[in-house]
Amino acid sequence: MADITYYELPGCPFCAMVRTKLDELGLDYETIEVPAAHHERTRVQEVSGQTGVPVITDEAHDVVGMPESSDIVAYLEETYGDA
Repeated sequence: MADITYYELPGCPFCAMVRTKLDELGLDYETIEVPAAHHERTRVQEVSGQTGVPVITDEAHDVVGMPESSDIVAYLEETYGDA
């Protein structure tokens, strides 16, 4: 089982940005596709306190429910990048 769980909505450009970074870094992650209707996104709301996506959790670094694509990309680069 992967340490990173990635919540996304297919077709979401912000989600695509995060997925691209996960793939560029060669990270193993579990993807959970959320429903299009915000009121049906109970699982992501339980994790992050809101219904927007993308959201990640990273058990290896005690990150739970991190939202905002730019914050996620910066976190992934800082934590898993070569720099």
